[in-house]
Amino acid sequence: MSASHAFAIEVHGRSAGIVVAERGGFMFFAAERAFQALERRVFKQVAHAERAARQALAEHDRRHRH
Repeated sequence: MSASHAFAIEVHGRSAGIVVAERGGFMFFAAERAFQALERRVFKQVAHAERAARQALAEHDRRHRH
């Protein structure tokens, strides 16, 4: 792959991270702690990473409710 392809992922106005194209999919790099569980996971499609980020934020919010 000669050109680097990266996409920003946002969830509910929060920067979740970026995904960078690599052989076999897109690697996730988390922008904040709520999305750390996704760090360096490879997703087949950007949409899959977006879905996982939404789920990660929902789980994070459930765990951190007061």
